[in-house]
Amino acid sequence: MKHSTTDTGPGASGGPSGTDTVPDGAAPPPAAPTPSSSPSASSSSPGDRRSARRGGRWTPWLYLVPALVVLAGLLVYPIYQLGLISFLEYTQAQVSGGEPTTFKGLDNYRTLFADEQFWQVLLATVVFAAACVIATLAVGCALAVLLTRIRAVPRLALMMAALGAWATPAVTGSTVWVFLFDPDYGPVNRLLGLGDHSWTYDRFSAFALVLFEVVWCSFPFVMVTVYAGIRAIPAEVLEAAALDGASQWRIWRSITAPMLRPILVVVTIQSIIWDFKVFTQIYVMTNGGGIAGQNLVLNVYAYQKAFASSQYSLGSAIGVVMLLILLAVTLVYLRLLRRQGEEL
Repeated sequence: MKHSTTDTGPGASGGPSGTDTVPDGAAPPPAAPTPSSSPSASSSSPGDRRSARRGGRWTPWLYLVPALVVLAGLLVYPIYQLGLISFLEYTQAQVSGGEPTTFKGLDNYRTLFADEQFWQVLLATVVFAAACVIATLAVGCALAVLLTRIRAVPRLALMMAALGAWATPAVTGSTVWVFLFDPDYGPVNRLLGLGDHSWTYDRFSAFALVLFEVVWCSFPFVMVTVYAGIRAIPAEVLEAAALDGASQWRIWRSITAPMLRPILVVVTIQSIIWDFKVFTQIYVMTNGGGIAGQNLVLNVYAYQKAFASSQYSLGSAIGVVMLLILLAVTLVYLRLLRRQGEEL
């Protein structure tokens, strides 16, 4: 004989809420799992979550390990050797093994800072780099705005010409510019009626000639970057300013330039780094620094000290000073980027 257990409820006629009959000896239906009995909830603890976060924090660095190893071999070791030689007595005698290498401490830096020519070259380098950066930004930004005003075919021609100048090697471009301004065979003197005027004889005209070449091979980067930033600005903003009667200069100064500030910071800092360590253009166009070294910059000055005079320690000390100056500029650049990222 079978006994049954009957639940009388609102739906006594059957179904989910009706009468449930359980035969004698049969197992009751399994109970629905509660949220507290979930496997994921029971297995996850605060310690596990912290470990997962720590593991996720190191994941990007694992992907960067191959690049960091290559950069360490290409940068860290040469910088270490540069700094080490700057603290030693390292001349041609030590290079050939004729005399032992001795530790001189900061004597090389004292000798360098006591040299009046070093400060003159440093000042000339700073002024020349500043002039190159300002001229490059002015030309690059002006041509970037021009690209937004002309039709497709002239725009393509200008872009191709600029990229061709950018892709030209520094030695080749410097040689071409020396030929263009040659006092005997250059076409520039003939067009301007200057006769046999030598552009590299005077200090300022030689620096100006090098500046033209540096700007010629540097403005394409600024032009392309700023042009891409201008194209990203909503056209409605510029049209509204034009309808309000703003001039093109006012639109650039009050709308375009503030919106392009992150891009302008990037191209400015990179131009400073590139122009501060100019070597090829000065060395080729002024024949190693000009008459009596009147067109020396720090890179050429370090080369002359290290290889022309065999004072490798002084040349390394100049390299360390340049490295510290550029490192300070880079830190300012990173700080500005971080501040702008927080503002955005």
